[in-house]
Amino acid sequence: MEPSAQHAYAPAVSFDGGDLDCGNGLLLLIRKHIDPLERGQLLEIQSTETSVEADLPAWCRMTGNQLVSWTKAGKRRSFLVSKGAFAGSADHADQPPQAEPEPETPEAARARAAIPIVAVTIPRTLPAPVAAPPIRPLSVMGIGSWPRPRWMLQALHDHMEGRLDEAAFQSSADDAVQLAVAAQQRAGVDVVTDGEQRRDSYASFVGGRLDNCQLIPLTDLLPYVDDPEAFEQELRALDVPAGEVRHPAVFGPLGRSRPLAAHELDYVRGLTAQPVKVALPGPYLLTRTMWMECVSDRAYASREALAADVVRVLREELAALLAQGAALVQFDEPVLSEVAFSGTTSQRSFMCGALSEKRDPVTELAFARDLLNAVVDGFPQERVAMHMCRGNWTTDESKAMAGDYRPLVETLAALNVGTLFLELYTPRAGEMAVLQRLPERQRIGVGLCNQKHAHVESLEEVLRKGEEAIRLFGAGRVLFNPDCGFATFADAPVSSARIAEAKLRTLAEAAAILRQRYGV
Repeated sequence: MEPSAQHAYAPAVSFDGGDLDCGNGLLLLIRKHIDPLERGQLLEIQSTETSVEADLPAWCRMTGNQLVSWTKAGKRRSFLVSKGAFAGSADHADQPPQAEPEPETPEAARARAAIPIVAVTIPRTLPAPVAAPPIRPLSVMGIGSWPRPRWMLQALHDHMEGRLDEAAFQSSADDAVQLAVAAQQRAGVDVVTDGEQRRDSYASFVGGRLDNCQLIPLTDLLPYVDDPEAFEQELRALDVPAGEVRHPAVFGPLGRSRPLAAHELDYVRGLTAQPVKVALPGPYLLTRTMWMECVSDRAYASREALAADVVRVLREELAALLAQGAALVQFDEPVLSEVAFSGTTSQRSFMCGALSEKRDPVTELAFARDLLNAVVDGFPQERVAMHMCRGNWTTDESKAMAGDYRPLVETLAALNVGTLFLELYTPRAGEMAVLQRLPERQRIGVGLCNQKHAHVESLEEVLRKGEEAIRLFGAGRVLFNPDCGFATFADAPVSSARIAEAKLRTLAEAAAILRQRYGV
């Protein structure tokens, strides 16, 4: 598109990006201003950076937005972008074009375009855990997520894009949590979760809660990879809804001035006296997800420096959850399978947008082990857990990774957590016997159903798999769960609520039989 003499339409919102380029913060500013707009409304982006002429049209094509027009006067450029497709109307045309702003010095433009850094308050002491209902052997529970009602999905999108205020969003979420908890209770679970109803996904939601972190669609990150078009094709092949899945981007020192999930726990504990489990993204997952050169390195000199702050905020959250009576806090680390099964090759797998580079598997697994152990250090091991799987963004088993736990057993055994929730029902996970090398101090949450399958597993099959686990580990160490969550990504659930409830009911029936059979 050639530049116009002036824009034919007036924007709803305008901002000056100064000399920032798309790989150095401009996209974060665009996302901040375009999200609250209605579809078809116009955003004006002013810039003095030459590369934006080529990069912004490419970003528009990849994100489904439309570059309506652009102007150029000396070094200053003005781009008019529609959120989604734009159909010009008389209403817009009647508005006079905006006057060209007075020229600014480069220093003033950069200062005005800079993303503000939020002051971070670090608590001096962490609260102590309080007692919680015990989790008995052979307890049944979900991994975490539950399919959201359609109206809850709309509320999630409206809230993230600034069209629904906090109070209205939380009210909708409260209703959705009540439905999720009631379904679990009807199924007969022993431990409940809130179904992660307030989250856009099990991990990236922290981008909307942490200080100096912003949730942006995965497509916005395409300019940061070496070959955007190839990466976009990979995401399509992996069946990833890249325009809907959001990714946390760090643009300043991380802080936790509000809880990540403590408010979720507070509400669900008011609904039940049963033990409650809360899932959090693990420190390795968050570090791999958040560390992106040209974005994160504006705030952190290295991935390790970012990881130190990730550990700090997770320790603060863990302390708060245990102090509020969480029976179990589970840290999700699915990217461990990406490390173990993709090796040292450049193969990319979509493990919740873990786009950053990784080193050799031995180094990465040691890094992941040390990060999680740093988070849980000093907390009661029986109240902390870790979950991993091989991918849960699609029902197509061929798109997820495969491999038994052999290359991971040493790392799992060295984690200072009392429970490991593991994917074990799918054949992709290999033989359960590999896990006999795990220490006696660790309980094993055994995957006894495949959440990706629409059919409900037979009671006989679940009993057979459950008895195998009891023979290998002893009834006192075994818990029962699905392989993964039923709706890891809000917009891409792998099960319906009806199927999820039926699967958990079968697990609960099997657990009742096995408790009687083994006297636990």
